[in-house]
Amino acid sequence: MSDSSDTLLTNGARSDWIRLRTLILLRWLAVSGQSAAVLVAHYLLDIDLPLDLTSFAIAASAAFNIISTLVHPESKRLSERDAALTLLFDLLQLCALLFLTGGLTNPFSILVLVPVTICASALTLRATIALALIAVALISVMAVWHVPLRYGDGTPLTLPPIYTAGVWTALMISIVFLALYARRVTVETFTMSQALVATQMALAREQRLTALGGLVAAAAHELGTPLATIKLTASELLRDAEPGSELREDLELIRDQSDRCRDILRALGSMGKDDTHLRFAPVSALVEEAAEPHAERGKRIVLRVGGKPCAADAGGQPEIRRHPEIIHGLRNLIQNAVDFADSHVWIDIDWDEEMLRIAVGDDGPGYPPDMLGRIGDPFIRARGTARSMQPARPEYEGMGLGLFIAKTLLERSGAHLTFANGSEEGAGRSGAPLADPDLARPPGAIAEVVWPRAMIEAPRSETRGPLAPNPSFDLTDR
Repeated sequence: MSDSSDTLLTNGARSDWIRLRTLILLRWLAVSGQSAAVLVAHYLLDIDLPLDLTSFAIAASAAFNIISTLVHPESKRLSERDAALTLLFDLLQLCALLFLTGGLTNPFSILVLVPVTICASALTLRATIALALIAVALISVMAVWHVPLRYGDGTPLTLPPIYTAGVWTALMISIVFLALYARRVTVETFTMSQALVATQMALAREQRLTALGGLVAAAAHELGTPLATIKLTASELLRDAEPGSELREDLELIRDQSDRCRDILRALGSMGKDDTHLRFAPVSALVEEAAEPHAERGKRIVLRVGGKPCAADAGGQPEIRRHPEIIHGLRNLIQNAVDFADSHVWIDIDWDEEMLRIAVGDDGPGYPPDMLGRIGDPFIRARGTARSMQPARPEYEGMGLGLFIAKTLLERSGAHLTFANGSEEGAGRSGAPLADPDLARPPGAIAEVVWPRAMIEAPRSETRGPLAPNPSFDLTDR
């Protein structure tokens, strides 16, 4: 498995992440700390330091801050190039100060890790590698050449060479470890935020469609009566109109267009009125609604309740809430199964006193074995996936965003999802014919969704009741 998330972390995706004000504040903090450390070491610890050169190094950092504040607004966000150059300046300034104050024998040499860590957290891999290599080179130089520390009486403050070698090794390991760790966390955070944005957009779309469906159904109901009146009036006038006259042709046109409007409104109003069925529905009806967009895509969808093909009037099913999260999540699972199925997709519905289970399976190639542990993560791609699934889905890119959206939405409704591959026994993988498709077990990928019934089932007092009044809509021209 390899992350495709690195392809997202391009200059365009990661540019302008860092505010100039943030780096300015951090640099002022560094200037204050460096000044305090130099003064304490020189005056309280009686260590002889080259105050002129150290003051110049600290003043350079302060001057950089002042110029940045005067030239750019505080709200400016740095591009990758500007941020990398700024962090490079901070690294060079710090290493110059360390060179003047004992090199790696200075306990503050650990601060070299700060610019590299910030770069790994906010910039691209290219910038991080470049800054890390520069930091390694500077540390290696300071391990050999530096201005040694001396007490006020001239006595050198020397440490065993093995200590210096240990500090150098620790810094090398820390640079690599912290850079990789910070980058990994940032990559996962960034990809997860991008995937969550996509999830929210999908949910918002489903909610808008649900709201629009209710509005259309109500409008269709309200317009039915005036259209019937128009058609009746036109039919009455046709009786008195002379054959072949322009008036008769106009009346026939009005009647025909009324019939056309009736057909359109009948189709739009198929979702029903504002009754309890818009809020609750039998579980098989909800699954059929989720599968409807994929019913005519050349694959047979077999819906089974309790192991048997579902009849149109199957009763005794749990009635569950018609949450957009459930509908859209199941729709994504069914779409994924239809995309990769050879000829059949099975949707099995089972329940007991406590749990409700829906399993979506297909007769396709199944999930790649090395991908099973990470299904549901966004922006993942299995090695060789595009080639192995080419016949089933030529346009497949394989980033796992659809399954992530389905998993996220369904888990918001209280579901628990598991992904597995089916058994080839009794099914027709690899082109073998299915003995009985209505009773076969899915040989390909299987996605199982399990809810506690108490979380999604409609209370019995709410599953039956009279139709709610239709909301009034002012359709007149203003």
